[in-house]
Amino acid sequence: MADRAPTQRATRPTTTPTTHSGSTFLRKLQLHIGSNSSQLVGLLTLIISGSVLLLLTGITVTGSVLGLTLLTPLIIISSPIWIPMGIVLFFVVAGLLSFCGFGLAVVAGLSWVYKYFRGLNPPGRTRSIMLVTESTIQRAM
Repeated sequence: MADRAPTQRATRPTTTPTTHSGSTFLRKLQLHIGSNSSQLVGLLTLIISGSVLLLLTGITVTGSVLGLTLLTPLIIISSPIWIPMGIVLFFVVAGLLSFCGFGLAVVAGLSWVYKYFRGLNPPGRTRSIMLVTESTIQRAM
C-alpha cells in the first residue's frame, strides 16, 4: 500500500457564476420597469396575447395547407362544375351589390330632398341655393 502514489482529489475549479442571456434580460427588464406593476402587467399581457395569436396563426396556416392538400383531388375532378358556377355566382353577387348600392344612393338622395323641402338644413343646402341663384342670374343676362 505504501507503494501506491497518493491519489489526487478531484477538485472543482473555482468559477465565477456565469450569467445567461435570459437572466441578464430579466435583470435589465427589472431595472427598466422597477416597481411599476402596471407596466409589468402590460408587458405580460403583450407577451401572452402575442404568443396566443402566433399559435392561432400557426394552427390556421397548418389547417389551410392540410385542407388544400386533401381537397385538391376533389377540386380537380369537379372543376368542370366549378368554373360555370363561379361565373354565375360572380354575376349574382355583383348584381346584388350593385342593386343594394344604387338603392342606398336613392334613399340618401330622397332623404336629402325631403330634408331640403321641409327646411331642416341638410348638408350642402347653401351650396345648392348658390348654384340655383347663379344659374338664374346667368339666364337673366
